[in-house]
Amino acid sequence: MPVPDATATGAFCGPNNATAKGGGAGPLAGLSFVAKDMFDIAGSVTGNGNPDWLRTHEPAPRHAWAVARLLEAGADLVGRTVCDELCYSLTGENTHYGAPLNPAAPARVSGGSSSGSASAVAAGLADIGLGSDCGGSIRVPASYCGLYGIRPTHGVVSLDGCAPFAPSFDCVGWMARDAATLLRVGEAMLGAAAGEPPPPRLLMPREALEALAPDVREALVPALRRVEELFGAAETIDLAPEGLARWSAVFRTLQAAEIWNSLGGWIERVGPQFGPGVAERFALAGTVTAAEVGQAKIERTRIVEAVRRQLVPGTFLVLPTVPRVAPLKGLPVAEVEVAYRNLAMNLLCIAGLAGLPQVSLPLAHSEGCPLGLSLVGAAGSDLALLGMARQIDRHRSAPGGPA
Repeated sequence: MPVPDATATGAFCGPNNATAKGGGAGPLAGLSFVAKDMFDIAGSVTGNGNPDWLRTHEPAPRHAWAVARLLEAGADLVGRTVCDELCYSLTGENTHYGAPLNPAAPARVSGGSSSGSASAVAAGLADIGLGSDCGGSIRVPASYCGLYGIRPTHGVVSLDGCAPFAPSFDCVGWMARDAATLLRVGEAMLGAAAGEPPPPRLLMPREALEALAPDVREALVPALRRVEELFGAAETIDLAPEGLARWSAVFRTLQAAEIWNSLGGWIERVGPQFGPGVAERFALAGTVTAAEVGQAKIERTRIVEAVRRQLVPGTFLVLPTVPRVAPLKGLPVAEVEVAYRNLAMNLLCIAGLAGLPQVSLPLAHSEGCPLGLSLVGAAGSDLALLGMARQIDRHRSAPGGPA
């Protein structure tokens, strides 16, 4: 596929785009990256995907920690990228700035909220897409655009210089077209080398398979077999006896409350104009009660304990990243909310609630579109996950390996 120019993708911010040269030497020298419009870039205003946010904020005095780290490691920042409004969506359709191109499926959305970063990397305009992941904002666009993407262990990468959102869930994440680059960034971010992990044990949550339509399940079978060829057969387990939809409800309650705590004051003071879907989510976030939050916190503690009992060190969940391929552009908000966002959150909430690292691997296709398979590890297993992703990618690319 020919590389589209930057304008054709719609990936880059117009009013506040910014670039910066890297240190020239270091582990990421020769690579380029883009940064989602929620990271501070020194001397430029962070727009957070909304023109009212852009209008009411001042230029950043310094780079966000993650931006500075990549620059210090030698990578060049080649642009700031469009994101969903205040990062509160998973589609990548921004009513103010448009929908960045999904080069892998041009009629479909690129996925949000790190939409522009995914678009730029998938189009070959950058090697690394820096983004964030709260509910799935790295994992969803990685799956939709056919990229490798990681949501790290919660708290291992500093959020300093990032726009506020839901702090007990927010993570800095990144995407790349190959797993070797994804790993190089991980080593630079985490300040350690991956090494060779011991043979892993794989677990497949039964509930994750049951969330899939038969055709999607069939499309993922060859991808699962590739992973099992390297690491052994996955054992099917019951992870959430009460159902993943219940876990997702707990996640959404806590996320909404934290988002309103972070942004509600600004929203009430400024009265920003939000697009469809985003406006409704913020309105709902402002209605979450203290009693609902208290109950959800109790349930979250129980869920985290259940997940961590299964994911002892050396054990990894293998599951679909999302239950469907990217939706077509311009679908009604209600359809996207029910048929895509809510179903996706049933899978995405597992790592989010437990603060665990998850890597999405572009190993499958359905309806001619990319579909990701994920690995989720115990807290702190980020480099092991990235090493496994590289092994899978090498196996896939080896002569005579799977296509």
